Amino acid sequence: MKPATTIAVLLAAIIGTLPSSLMAQMLTDGPAATVGAKAVTVERIKVHSPAIEGNLEGESADRDVLVVLPPSYGKEPGRRYPVIYALHGYSIGAEQWSQEIHLSTTAANAFAAGAKEMIIVLPDSKTVHNGSMYSRSTATGDFETFIARDLTGYVDKHYRTIARRESRGLAGHSMGGYGVSRIGMKHADMFGVLYMMSPCCLSAREAGPIDEAAMSRLTEVKTPAQSAGLPFILRAQLAAAAAWSPNPQNPPLYLDFPVKDGKVRPEILAKWAANAPLAFIDQYIGDLRRYKAIAIDVGDKDGLKNDARTLHEVLDSNGIANSFEIYEGDHTNRVAWRFQDRLMPFFDQQLDFATAK
Repeated sequence: MKPATTIAVLLAAIIGTLPSSLMAQMLTDGPAATVGAKAVTVERIKVHSPAIEGNLEGESADRDVLVVLPPSYGKEPGRRYPVIYALHGYSIGAEQWSQEIHLSTTAANAFAAGAKEMIIVLPDSKTVHNGSMYSRSTATGDFETFIARDLTGYVDKHYRTIARRESRGLAGHSMGGYGVSRIGMKHADMFGVLYMMSPCCLSAREAGPIDEAAMSRLTEVKTPAQSAGLPFILRAQLAAAAAWSPNPQNPPLYLDFPVKDGKVRPEILAKWAANAPLAFIDQYIGDLRRYKAIAIDVGDKDGLKNDARTLHEVLDSNGIANSFEIYEGDHTNRVAWRFQDRLMPFFDQQLDFATAK
């Protein structure tokens, strides 16, 4: 077969059909600050994760984390708060995610509009290949456990939280939405409410035509740091392979690609498929029933909307209560407003504030 011009069909297993706006991270518009809204406090801390220690890729186990404290936090020392853990997407980190959703403004605006006060935590899961996929891997480290156990444990120990699952929410956008679906299914004992914004990577895809030139560029990468010079789509290939098909016996990158010597490798594609939430969701129906509320939203111009709808339909077919909305927008242009006007009120309504003052 004559080589085709793209490897994008293989990469659909990673990011679906993301818009070109994600090929280079851009600033997004956001709402204006509400007059009279009380300011939130943003703390920048490091959280050590034993789950990420010893990874073959050399990712730091000391992770950057942004903690957003509500206006009353410093004034009411006896008060405890629910927590939203908000996961960023591929190619950005926690700091960029906070800018994309205009976090200081949107959080303050939401509180001013009547949302009960809560803590918001943004962990950084960016890796040398631009994203951990919030997965468990000998190559990258166990970012799934970092979020579900190490991070929540640290936050509960160092901040005045309501330390139980009913008072913890998990949210995320794009790769972060994938992280919510994955971690939410596997760690229902830790979280009580889920919100997925434009989740990527939900379905397993078959291999398509192979671009030999693209594969040649990938095989020429000899150190993890060299991936920085690759185009977005090829760097995403490395990220997915590091997360979903690690190989400790294959230095220097310690991963296997779904294609080798011009041939598709079904055994590697099977590993990728095993990490697709729509492929493994049937194993976790009982866990998903534990959630008080699950929300999914996606823009009408977002290539990820069909998989998001399918996830909603699977939940419906199993009698799992969930809300699903397709709104006017693309992958990123309405995210700040959605965070302020939909996500924050949703958690206000669904999290347990029982021990908060």
